[in-house]
Amino acid sequence: MDNENKKKIVVRNIPATIVSVGLHPVFIPLLSCIALYYIVPQSFASLNSRALTEWFGTVFVNTILFPIILILLLKGLGFIKSIYLRDVKERIIPLIGTMVFYFWAYWAIKNAPELKAPQVAKTLFLGNYWGVILVFIITIFYKISMHTSAIGSFVGLIIVLMIITKSLLFIPFLIALLAAVLVGWARYSLGAHQLKEIWMGYVVGIVVQIAAFIYTSL
Repeated sequence: MDNENKKKIVVRNIPATIVSVGLHPVFIPLLSCIALYYIVPQSFASLNSRALTEWFGTVFVNTILFPIILILLLKGLGFIKSIYLRDVKERIIPLIGTMVFYFWAYWAIKNAPELKAPQVAKTLFLGNYWGVILVFIITIFYKISMHTSAIGSFVGLIIVLMIITKSLLFIPFLIALLAAVLVGWARYSLGAHQLKEIWMGYVVGIVVQIAAFIYTSL
């Protein structure tokens, strides 16, 4: 391949890389919480500024800070070759760690009285926890897109909100769909996944959120 073609490939991959990083699975839970805060602000009416800070702080620490530290430690200790986790086997330990972090986030949001988390937030994190478990099980046998699984959970969250509020949240739903399409395009464009792996991720993400809503509504 000549240098001109290499440059074209690099330029073409820049937008896909930006999307993959900006909508990385590690950021989706916090972004989902921010979306909840703006879409259904009445659900957070009982939280004062301190409780709100603790609530978002709990989400940030357990879903962003701890997973990133874990990945960097695994890379530093030589357990994984790359922080991008391109090898399916390299995803096993990070997913186990993420399960622990997500369970703790769900437990804290569900049981800590000072956080006063709205019910829809409990549903969100139960769905996220179940999603990581399901992705882990699938990963043992088959490669699945963690990116589309995460963004699929965001689409599932908007669907749950439409069920709860009994209203068509057209703009949030459109934004969620656009984000999902962009993530799928980015992962396919970068050659990170085949189409069936991308679609499997979407299905897992949406299904676990709806299942979590049904479970918490019983």
